Amino acid sequence: MVEPATGLVQHTNLRDQVLELVRHALVSGEIRPGDIYSASALATRLRVSSSPVREAMLTLVNQGLMEPVRNRGFRVVPMSEQDLDEVYEMRLLLELPGTLNAAAKITGTDLDRLRALAADIEDAAEAGDVVRFLDADRHFHLDLLGCGGNKRLVTAVATLRDQTRLYGLENLAERGALADSAREHRDILAAIADRDTARLEELVRAHLRHIRADWAKTQG
Repeated sequence: MVEPATGLVQHTNLRDQVLELVRHALVSGEIRPGDIYSASALATRLRVSSSPVREAMLTLVNQGLMEPVRNRGFRVVPMSEQDLDEVYEMRLLLELPGTLNAAAKITGTDLDRLRALAADIEDAAEAGDVVRFLDADRHFHLDLLGCGGNKRLVTAVATLRDQTRLYGLENLAERGALADSAREHRDILAAIADRDTARLEELVRAHLRHIRADWAKTQG
């Protein structure tokens, strides 16, 4: 399990900190679909009480990422091809119009902030740093959607993203396959800056198709 920089979870906002550590472990491959993980054992390792650990695991259960195993702990739920297809369809239905709506309301300050995130994504891809790549990628897309002003949309898309991109990407990083996806963010911002709605729609569709193809590779 990825440890905090200090070696301990700080005793503030423990649930969120534990949740982030578990997400990173999923990304790195330390936690795998099918294996069972005990909340109490994890709490002992992090030197915190079992309560925030259990709360974090239950959050992942509510998001469809994990399932409780009676008297044993929690298990990561594997994603089938049907599951991935359904999430891809939902993301297309939500993110495409959401991004177009956000692009119509975006400001110059928003674009500057998003360009910095796009640069972070490319840097992480080049370094093969999957955890940093996903952090920057997540912030980019949710920040972009947030420019549209619909918080519920952002929350829904965040949950869909988490259901599919939390494990397996280390295989893509090893093959250097994250770079193509990283560069697409810069193109999306260029279309937004140019107010080219048709081009933006084309790029968002292509980006989501690209991501779906990546999911297929990580499941193999």
